[in-house]
Parts: sequence; structure tokens; C-alpha cells
Amino acid sequence: MEYQPVVVKSHPRPSTSKHNAESRYWRQFKHPVFVKEYAPITSIHFSPSKPHRYAVTAATRVQIYAPRTQKITKTISRFKDVARSGNIRPDGKLVVAGDDTGLIQVFDINSRAILRTFDSHKQPVHVTKFSKLSPAHVLSCSDDTTAKIWDVPSQSPISTFTSHTDYVRSGQIFTSNPHLVLTGSYDSTVRLFDSRSGHCEMVMGEKSSSRATGSTPVEQVLLFPSGTIALSSAGPIIRIWDLVSGGRCIRALSNHQKTVTSLAFDATVGRLLTGSLDQMVKVYDVSTYKVVHTMRYPAPILCLAISPDETHIAAGMSDGTLSVRRRQLKTSETKVIDPLRSSTFESFLGMSHPTLGEGIGRGKTQSQPLGSVDELRIESRRTKRLRDYDKLLKNFKYSAALDSVLRKQVPPTTTFSLIQELIHRDGLKTALSGRDDVLLEPVLRLLVKYVADPRFGEMVCNIASMVIEMYSPILGQSPLIDTLFLRLQKKVAAEIRFQRELVKTKGALAMIFASSVAINES
Repeated sequence: MEYQPVVVKSHPRPSTSKHNAESRYWRQFKHPVFVKEYAPITSIHFSPSKPHRYAVTAATRVQIYAPRTQKITKTISRFKDVARSGNIRPDGKLVVAGDDTGLIQVFDINSRAILRTFDSHKQPVHVTKFSKLSPAHVLSCSDDTTAKIWDVPSQSPISTFTSHTDYVRSGQIFTSNPHLVLTGSYDSTVRLFDSRSGHCEMVMGEKSSSRATGSTPVEQVLLFPSGTIALSSAGPIIRIWDLVSGGRCIRALSNHQKTVTSLAFDATVGRLLTGSLDQMVKVYDVSTYKVVHTMRYPAPILCLAISPDETHIAAGMSDGTLSVRRRQLKTSETKVIDPLRSSTFESFLGMSHPTLGEGIGRGKTQSQPLGSVDELRIESRRTKRLRDYDKLLKNFKYSAALDSVLRKQVPPTTTFSLIQELIHRDGLKTALSGRDDVLLEPVLRLLVKYVADPRFGEMVCNIASMVIEMYSPILGQSPLIDTLFLRLQKKVAAEIRFQRELVKTKGALAMIFASSVAINES
């Protein structure tokens, strides 16, 4: 009869959240590249068009980075003061940025030439953004408590919104309606403006502008593409507003310890990324608004952005560090190849190709062995190599087999699986007998270590009773063995006390539950 190797039993373990599919996905963003700037990085923006270059604003310049190499391709430094909010137009050809003098400039991203200048603001401009639906319009938000929509060709403001009473530090034009603008201010309010009327149509948040009331400035606002839900961050709290029901707050999230400075969606708008001064980036599932992953950074985070193809996460920090984490696209995520471009020769020859538009996916194909239909194939089975303890068991060397699994690098599941096999073979007593203090020491250390482990506790007690029965006559001859027996006794006594406390607690809880049920029934 063929020898059957020892089956190592696997014990159930509680599942941990860090090993779920969501966490595995975000952990693919690794190998961060750190770039040190001379001043805090206040803005990062990825171009919506390929190759998804990104603009990094720090000090008195806006730098354009290439996503593949993480190298600077363009540097725009024609600012008189600290630059703010470098934003790339959806077609990737123009860049707009403001500065602390109140000046707004539009640049050609390739030649870096100044194409337009807007100088109506009197205080620093912290927000400049192109409209996605109307690329000729630019939104600006300033510390002079106003927000403006500019017409780029004429260099004149189309609308000016003056309802805020403090710095306007965040804003966004709706992606579903180019006439609607959402702004957040240090007066603790989020306001919805309509450029057609020029008035504020909705106010969300605290109405009081007095700082004495303890109101918290609004740092960032973000809109869902549908335009029905808005998010705002004030201090460490993120609020979700329902614009359809008149700006009602439907949820408040407080998972950060310090002020949340940046909000960003992933490409599918299924996940919300938030950056904070507590040096943490948290990822939320927008269906439940629960945190599904957390990333730690070395300094407080001032801005955050994720690339449209979800291959890069860029974060700017207060110490001037730019961190870029990258993820490699899988083969299944890469786009297919157009057959008219890749297989023109085959298509003209009338060879088979996929349906037009479906393309050919690049992937590894395993060649199938060819042969005659009547061919008889004989499968060859490779013999499994036995482990050391299996070889010793096969030769009935029980004591040596037990010694081989008492080493430190052997997992306890393997050790106790072999002991269980020895019990089945009625060979455990043989394996434990005839040992001196050197060979008995690892057995006692194993018992001391796992006597309170619920996975092996019952088996340890059986082994301990057998060892005590066999070696009690020689107690007192070796100080080391005597010490290990005393440690085993103390650990068993401590476990018994703990179990008694558990029983008392269980009885007290049972009485509380019984009384609560009786009260509810009465």
C-alpha cells in the first residue's frame, strides 16, 4: 500500500479588511516618486486628454509633468507673486492660473506664451478653472469675496457673484450645465449661482458669517457629474448636499482628524478620494460612504488628483514634496487594436479577422498540441517528494519525526498535525519516551507556548498529562526542565482564572438580556 503523507489541517482565521479586493486594487498604486519643490504645492490638475499631462502649481511657477517619465516638460514662471490653481483645458492646449496679486493669465501649454490676461480681482485668486462644456469660459474665485466667469476671447467677465462675505477658496462649474456655479467660502457657506440671473440661487451651510459662533471655513467643493449631489469639506468633516431637495445635508463624514484640504473622484465616480492635513488619504465608496482604503503620506496634504486613466495618484504636501504613485495597467485593461490599422494586409487578402470595431486583444495564447485522432496519449504523473517528517514516519522513526517538527521555523499547524498522526498510529508515547533534558526541552516549550491557544489547547492538555506521567520521577534533576514545568503550571492556572471570569461575565450578560426581554414583553 502506498504511503499517504501527513495532511496539515488549516484552521479558520478571521478575515481582515486589508486583504479584500478593494484594498488590493489601491495597493497597486506603489513605487511613489518624490519630487521636492521650494514651496508648498497648492494645486495639481491632470489633463483630461491624452497623454494626461499634469500641472503642478508651487511658488511662482506652474510646471507641466509627463506621466510616463515623471519629468518636467514645461515650466511657466511668468508670475509676479505666488501662483495658484494651474488648470489645463479639456483639449490639453491651454493652461490658466491665478496669483496672489489678483492677476489671471491664460498660457499656451506648448509655447508658454501669454494669450489672455484678466486683472479685475483685487485680492489673491485661489481658483481658476476652465468650463468643460464651454471651453471659452473660465471660473475664478478670489479672496476679494467674489467669483467671476470670464469670456476668454474678449477678456471680459460675463458674470460676477458677490454674495459671499469672506474669502472664496473653492469653486466648480457644473459639468451638466455651463450656467451653474458652485462655490465654497470661508464664511462657512456653499452657494449655488446662476450666470443667467447673476444671483445666488441656493445657500448651504451656516448662514452666520461671524467667526465668534465657531463656524468652520469651507475648504473644498466637489460636484457629481449629474449635478444633483454636491460635496463640501469644512474642517475634518465632509458633507453631502442634495441639490434637488433644496440643498439639504443628507450625510456628514468625519473620518479625518484634521482639516480636509482636497476632494477628488476616480474615473468612474465610484470612489471618492480625500486628502487632509493629518497626512492621510482616504478612499470612500460613494454608494455607502464607507472608508475602503487608507494611504499614509509623510507630510500634511494640500492637494490631490488622480489621472483619468487611473494609473497615477498625485499628492502635493505642505513641505513642498510632490508624491506620484503609479499603477501598471493589466492586459485586460489595455485598449484593443483597430484591425484596419494593425491587420490591413490580412484584411485585403480576405483572411479572417474579428468583427469590425471589436479589435484584436493582445494576450498570451497557449499553443495546443496536435496529433492524430486515434492517437493514444499516456499521462505521466510526477511523484510528489515527501517531506522530512513524512520520510521518517514512513520508516517508523517516530521520535526523529517529532524532533523534525519541533524546530522554530516549522508552523504550529504542521507540528500538531504530525502529533495527531502519531496519536492515530499509537506512536506518541514511543516518540516522547527515552528523552534527556536536551530533547525534552523543545517539547515543553511547545506546550508552554500553545497551552492557551484555542486551536490546540485540548491536544496540548493530553500531551502534557502524558509527559507529566512519564517524566515526573526525574523532576529535580534538571533546573531547566523544572523551570519549564513551573511555567506550564502558572500558565494553566492563569487560563483557568480567565475562563472563570468569562463564565461569570456570561452569566451576568444572560441576566441582563433576560431582564430586558421581560421588560419588553410587559
